[in-house]
Amino acid sequence: MARILIVEDEAALSDILRADLEAEGHTVSQAFDGPSALALVESQQPQLVILDWMLPGLDGLAVCRRIRETHLMPILMLTARASEVDRVLGLEVGADDYVVKPFSTQELLARVRAMLRRIAFDARAALPYTATGSAPPAGGSIAHGPLRVDPVARSATLDDAPLDLTPKEFDLLLLFVTYPNRAFSRSFLLSQLWTDDFDRIDRVVDAHITRLRKKLGPFGDRIVTVWSVGYRFEP
Repeated sequence: MARILIVEDEAALSDILRADLEAEGHTVSQAFDGPSALALVESQQPQLVILDWMLPGLDGLAVCRRIRETHLMPILMLTARASEVDRVLGLEVGADDYVVKPFSTQELLARVRAMLRRIAFDARAALPYTATGSAPPAGGSIAHGPLRVDPVARSATLDDAPLDLTPKEFDLLLLFVTYPNRAFSRSFLLSQLWTDDFDRIDRVVDAHITRLRKKLGPFGDRIVTVWSVGYRFEP
């Protein structure tokens, strides 16, 4: 079972969700404002966050952005905003799924189960990615269409042709293909893939992304720029 953080300022709704999740065997924590949510993310390292959009102190979008600077755990956003623009905005800042209020608790629980099935529950699930410390998915190489990446051999092929990648380009590609559709901020990429403080500036990330896209040819368009955030790989 998973460690889940509920961030919802409506106490009654938060308590209902907590009871239902605990009935399924999960360990649940609650936060009722943005700053408290960020503090609990750091102290408890939850494996999944259920995050309301409208929060006191710091809204859900800002909280989501801050979490995405250092963490990879799935984020399920709750909101009364039902427009397509709002849904897209929530996903763009790093949310993995989106539930519009009012919703049935059974729908939310089903979405939680689906999200938990998609991730490996071990001690690494809520930790920041590191190029040397993150294990590849079971089964070895990772394939997305014509692209295949082998984390163990540190090699990549596109249409069965080997890609000539620098170590940093390979690390970026491995991160993207391991977590498709996940938006990564430049600051996250810098903190996890660059150890030399001299090189840890935003334009270093942009330059490496540009070169990686070029080496991937037309497939490089799959690495998309996320406005005000960073980059995301769309398989």
